[in-house]
Amino acid sequence: MNYVISNRTRNIFFGLMIVGLASIIYGAVTLNPFGEGHNTTRFWANMFINSFFFMAISLAATFFMAVQYIGQSGWYSAIKRVFEGVSQYIFVGAGIFALVLAGGGHHLYHWQHEGIMDPASPHYDEIIAGKSGFLNLPFFWIATIIYLVGWCAFTWVFRKRSIEEDTIGGTTNHMKNYFMAAWFVVFFAVSSSTSAWHWILSIDTHWFSTMFGWYIFAGMFISGLITIVLFTVYLKSKGFLPGVNENHLHDIGKFMFAFSVFWTYIWFSQFMLIWYANIPEEVTYYLARFESYKGLMLANIAINFVFPFFMLMMRDAKRHAGILAFVGSIIFLGHWSDMFIIVMPGTVGEKLHYGIMEIGTFMFFLGLFLFIVHRSLTKAPTEPKNHPFLEESLHHHI
Repeated sequence: MNYVISNRTRNIFFGLMIVGLASIIYGAVTLNPFGEGHNTTRFWANMFINSFFFMAISLAATFFMAVQYIGQSGWYSAIKRVFEGVSQYIFVGAGIFALVLAGGGHHLYHWQHEGIMDPASPHYDEIIAGKSGFLNLPFFWIATIIYLVGWCAFTWVFRKRSIEEDTIGGTTNHMKNYFMAAWFVVFFAVSSSTSAWHWILSIDTHWFSTMFGWYIFAGMFISGLITIVLFTVYLKSKGFLPGVNENHLHDIGKFMFAFSVFWTYIWFSQFMLIWYANIPEEVTYYLARFESYKGLMLANIAINFVFPFFMLMMRDAKRHAGILAFVGSIIFLGHWSDMFIIVMPGTVGEKLHYGIMEIGTFMFFLGLFLFIVHRSLTKAPTEPKNHPFLEESLHHHI
């Protein structure tokens, strides 16, 4: 059974995109994205946060799907098309993100400023110059192209073989994806961390953390899981995904709970070690956030850990579609807020901005993401026909 987007749902997506686009245009007019200064940086920082956040969600869906292939998991087969649908945004998301890096990189990254690595320049920075082997434009763009093209290529092949499996049957395509998933996980293990260093960690060029790649991964993964839960609950409520039951929701709910705790573990470990050591070049990262973003930062911990920890601790909560959707929606906003806190202090600076530009940019990307994922869900039956573990998934019980 193929999913069909209703006119009402389609209008909601277009409404979000139109309102969001109007806000972006307003921001472009008032903040001058091709000028210089604080307002210009604010424009590009908002574009960066949202383009990366939604692209990372689609990447997380591909990664989770690859892990299921490697583990030969049966339980997820009934919702496999949801993973595939969410992953399809990466083709659009990667393109937008590359344009944001090309247009706003100079405003986002201090290390890209002229003369910053030239000893003869008055703008010379010895610390940044010491990182020039990794932070230089040729390597930055070569690595960026490898990351984006690699992720898109793996996602495309996974999807192509999965749809072919519906018509040809057998296990040939499944096994091809199984072997390819092993290569993807290796590629992802390297690229997820190095891309986080290139794109996000280098915003605060003087600062460094050996746990930063894991931190970005944890936020990306929990956001992807939440998105899959929300789409699964929505499709189930509309009469699709007939094979999905509370046991499938329970499994995803356990992942949501576990990775909320894992994200908190990484956050606390990174913070605690830096606070305990009290080394000036390390604590500067947290000082900038606690001094000007303290309220938002503390609220972020409450939303992303305390709230899901107590709401999802009980078994019944993880099996209830309404509770999962409610908790997931709150955590989704919490992890977007986390990305906001990561990026804004190092780009825009100490003053917290949260207005039309911030809300509108989020609305545009949310509408675009929802539209593309919903449209991809219409391209194939919501339940795979010849997956070798489909029967196991349809009778899944825990």
